This record gives sequence, C-alpha cells and structure tokens, in this order.
Amino acid sequence: MLRIIFISIVTLALSACDKAETNNLPTESSPVQKAKEHGHIDKKDMEHHINSTTDGHEPHPEHGDKEHHSSDKKDGHDHAAEHQDTEHHGSEKVAAHKDNHGHTDKEHHEQKQTSLHEHADGHDDTEHHGEKKAAHKDHDGHKDEEHHSSQKDRDDDGHGHGGNDEHGEEGVVRLTPEQIKASNIVIQALSVTDVATRIRAPGEIKLNAYRTIKVSPRINAQVTARHTKLGDKVSLGQALVTLSSVEMAEAQGQLLLADKEWKRVKKLGRKVVSERRYITAKVDYDKAFANVKAFGMNEEEIKALLSQKRSADGSFKLVAQQAGRVLHDKFIIGERVEAGYELMVISDESLMWVEARVTPDIAGLIDIGNAAEIVIDEQRIPAKVVQLHHTLDEVTRTSAVRIEVENKEDHLHAGMFVTTFIATHIKKQGMQLPEAAVLRSADGDWQVMVEQDKSGEFKAQEVKLKSVSDGKAVISGIKPGTRVVTHGAFFVQSELMKSGFDAHNH
Repeated sequence: MLRIIFISIVTLALSACDKAETNNLPTESSPVQKAKEHGHIDKKDMEHHINSTTDGHEPHPEHGDKEHHSSDKKDGHDHAAEHQDTEHHGSEKVAAHKDNHGHTDKEHHEQKQTSLHEHADGHDDTEHHGEKKAAHKDHDGHKDEEHHSSQKDRDDDGHGHGGNDEHGEEGVVRLTPEQIKASNIVIQALSVTDVATRIRAPGEIKLNAYRTIKVSPRINAQVTARHTKLGDKVSLGQALVTLSSVEMAEAQGQLLLADKEWKRVKKLGRKVVSERRYITAKVDYDKAFANVKAFGMNEEEIKALLSQKRSADGSFKLVAQQAGRVLHDKFIIGERVEAGYELMVISDESLMWVEARVTPDIAGLIDIGNAAEIVIDEQRIPAKVVQLHHTLDEVTRTSAVRIEVENKEDHLHAGMFVTTFIATHIKKQGMQLPEAAVLRSADGDWQVMVEQDKSGEFKAQEVKLKSVSDGKAVISGIKPGTRVVTHGAFFVQSELMKSGFDAHNH
C-alpha cells in the first residue's frame, strides 16, 4: 500500500515538471509568429529575434517588432546588449539626452518626429520626446539654427539694433514737416544773376565829424570842478565841467541890472515912460542876457540868477551839446584855460566813417550810395558810400571815398586800419543768397545747407564766400540749381551738429 502511494506521488511530480517545460516553450502569439502571419519576416529578422531572445530583449505587446526596430534605426541610439528595451525607455524618461558630436540638433528633432516608436508602460512618443527636449544639452560641435540665426543678426548690426540704421547716410540730418514749419525753413534753388563787381582798397576808420563836438570855453576861465571823465558816455545837456571867470562875473552883474530896469519900465508902461527909455531898457536886457549865454551859461543857470537863487560869482558850467562818449579831456582841476582851449571831445561812435583810398580811374566806377563792406579781424561789416572827394592827395595822388558804417557793438575806433570792398556799377554773373544762409563750419570753412533727394533731408556743403553786400552773399563752388536753405539754416546746422555728436542716439 505504501509503495502504491509513493509511486503515485512520483508520477504527479513528473507531470508537473512536464507542464512547466511546456509553458516555457515559444507560443504562436510570439512576435516571430505574428511576423510570419503578416509576411514581414525574413532571415535577418529571424536571426535578430533569436539574438534578442538570448540577450534578454522582449518585444512590446502593442506594436510590431518592425516598427520598433525601424524607429531605433532612425533614432540612431545603440542599446546595450545586456539591458531590456523596457528598461531602456524607462531610463530615457528621466535621463538627460546627450547628442553625439557628429549630428545636428535639427537632425535629432527630425528623427524624433518621424519615429513611430511607442514606449511601453503606458507613455506615448510625444511625452518621451518632450522630456528629452527639455533635458537636451548641445555639444560644442552641433549647430543650433535658431541660436546662430539670432546671433548673426546681432553680429551684423554691431550695436544690437537689429540691423536698422536710424541715421541713414553719414552727415545727413532728417527733419519732420513739423520741424520745418515751426522753424520757418525756406528752400530755394540757386540761380545765376547779375552781381555788381567790387574793388578792394585799404581804409582807415575816422570819427564821424558830423557827430563829434569839441568842448571849450568862449572866454578865459579857470577849471574849478570836473563832472565827467575820459570814456564816459554822456547825454544831451549833461554838465561836463565847472569854470569861473571875471568876465562872466561882470556879464552876470550887467544882466541883473538890465533885468531890474526892464521889469520897472514894463510895469510903468509906454504911457508913463518915454519911448526911448522903453526901447533902451529892452535892448540892454537882451544884450546882457545874450552875453552870459554866449560866455557859457545855460538857460537854467540864467533863470536861477535872475530869480536870485544864485549870485553873480562868475561861475558857470559847460554842458554836452549832444549825446556821445568822452574821447579826450585835456585838463586838470585848477588849470587856467584860454578861450577856445579844447577841454573835451565828445563823439557819437554809433556811426563811423571809413576813408578808402583809390586811384582816380577806379573812383570813376563808384557812385554815392553804392554798397560796401568793411573787413576787420575776419569780421565783415556792411557799409555804404556817402561821399566822394573831388581832390587828390598831394602825396599819394589818390582819391578818398568816404564810407559810412554802423558801430553798434562799439568795436570800431578812430585810427584803425581796415580792408574795404566797394561795389561798382559794372555787373557780372554770380550766385547770390541771403547772408544768413552762409554759415561757418566747425573747422572755420563756409558752408550752406543743401536739401537732398528725399524731402526733409539736409546735408552741409562747403562753398567759397566771394563777397557780402547789402545782406546778400555771393558764393561759388556749388552748382546752379542746387536747392539750399535760405532761411532757417542755423537751425538745420544745429540739428546736424547734434546728430554728429550723438550718431547712434545712445
């Protein structure tokens, strides 16, 4: 009985072992079998699967083995022989992807997009590649198209401006229509016109004799006080110096007597006094009044004397007969001076004379009223011919042309030598424009503001300034028809200088 039981147990054990070995054999649902059914397996593929079985590779249950290996081939990754494909893809989800030095980033992403590989454990290919993209690290040898494209833009521009040049051509300033209108900028084309020829002659600045006076006493007197000094500007009627004279004292006494007699006779009237006395009193008063005034007393002093507000002490003041500046004061206090002695010279220097010397034949080409120009210390001042001398200098045998020039800034003084340019009645052709349109450049050259082909764009162009007369400048070195700024040139030059100092508006 025991023997029978032992045999039964051994038989059951052997059956269990046979069943286990049967389960370990390949089944019809294996990848190889499926490939056979679809007709996609060949000899090489069979060898691959046999090797895969031996190296531990198990196919995924949801896709064909061909798809798996096709994507592996495109992906370009070599799996280790000793790890399973599911382990490979599981590690890929967390591992940072590192590109080989030989491939480009663009090729990498194209391969990922074309891959049909689907990973096991429930994740799809999009998630796989998204994680790989986030963890992607480029090597020194690969080219990132987007990265290098943006870097190229920065390199081409040189200033990080995206390659756009905001200032355009060098030396050109752009003005908006609003700026042109606000600055009253006027643009005109240059044209050739008749311009009066000019002659050049040396000249000397002189005081305007018609605006100059000499201060001197009419009688012998002594200086008792000074009320102004050399270089002072004085106004009309201003006291200059106080004098004292015996002759003046006698004249003042005679005026007081004549005034009292005249007042008495006037009060009595013609019915009481004789006609002779009446006329004599009137003549004596007028004569005494005229004497003190001629000696140097002004009307205010005479009125004060007659009203007994002052005494007949012989003192009187010399006053300015015109406004101007004291140019000479040749006296000291206490000095006794004779009649006609020049105490002071007062001149109005706002309008000076210039005497230019020319030969008689050139003088015949000049008319009174012709425009002229004075040049001193590289400064040009407009002037006008006011007189022509009709006699020649005995030494130089030249004729004098008197020119009148304004001296508002008080930088012209008598005795200075200048160069004069005087217009004649002979005409020649040239280009004229307003004097204000010709400006000095930073290096001292003359220039005009030229409008470019595009409206609102201006550029400086150097020219030669030939002459300036009556507010008009004659220039050369530029083509006729060129459009230049004739009004508002200074504003355009200022804007041009600003753009030059800060060319990139940083």
